[in-house]
Amino acid sequence: MAAAARLASRARPSSRPNPGVGALLVREGRVLARGWTQTGGRPHAEAMAFEQFEGDATGATLYVTLEPCAHQSSRGPACADTIADVRPARVVIGQHDPDPRTAGKGIERLRAAGIATEVLDDVSSATSLAGYLSAKRRGRPHVTLKLAISLDGCIALADGTSQWITGEVSRAHVHAQRARNDAILVGGATWRADRPRLDVRLPGLEARSPQRFLLTRGVKPDGISIINRPDQISEMESMQYLYVEGGSETAASFLKADLVDELHLYRAPILIGDGLHGIGGLELADLASAHDRWTLTERRQLGSDEFTAYLRTRN
Repeated sequence: MAAAARLASRARPSSRPNPGVGALLVREGRVLARGWTQTGGRPHAEAMAFEQFEGDATGATLYVTLEPCAHQSSRGPACADTIADVRPARVVIGQHDPDPRTAGKGIERLRAAGIATEVLDDVSSATSLAGYLSAKRRGRPHVTLKLAISLDGCIALADGTSQWITGEVSRAHVHAQRARNDAILVGGATWRADRPRLDVRLPGLEARSPQRFLLTRGVKPDGISIINRPDQISEMESMQYLYVEGGSETAASFLKADLVDELHLYRAPILIGDGLHGIGGLELADLASAHDRWTLTERRQLGSDEFTAYLRTRN
């Protein structure tokens, strides 16, 4: 299932508006076929896997990160029906589909076809589907807040100079993260000060630049969409993943609204002292309310910088 979830990451974010799903067909420890959701949402992962497979699926297990769809579409058949036609012995599903068109119906259809079907609450599948699950359950995209800071938590000198806090390796990593998101957002102050391009400048990935958004009440620049409040991200049609790059007041506004699901910190081995802090005021009532909110998920060295990722802890 973890391998299927890694396959699903290849569909992020190009599968929108559909979820990025991964599928593996396995028999006796040998992978027979694999697939992931294609650009624009079709073909689905299961269909891609079966396109590769020739032969009898007797005794095989299909691992798929999301419940196979059960609704008919002009773009292709329901995956539950396709699987029933191929007839693997067993299907293991990573996550239930919250889409009411499928929710539970895909599982019922497989079991009615005599296929042993198991549903897991698989963490790796849920992680790979974070944007889709957030859109369906919370009505908004999955939000990652990125901060590039000094050891003492600054994002710029006192005069606003911020190029560059981190090194080339970290900046390349940021561009790779941009390519994994449908949309990117900065605040009006950052836009006015830096005029950031907010695109992807890695060779071969330029076409995967996210749609640009600005959090501001000011004038709308050409080619950029505007929101006035953080909660208006719920109006970002079909967007599953949003990458917020600051500045400090924008970061604080998203954090105060509890809209940040993932936190990416790029920490450079420098001290700035009297500089601009990475996050504005959060209006905490006490220190106790700041604890138990974030879980460390990744730490790595990027050149001379340290990268750490945290997930928001939610019930």
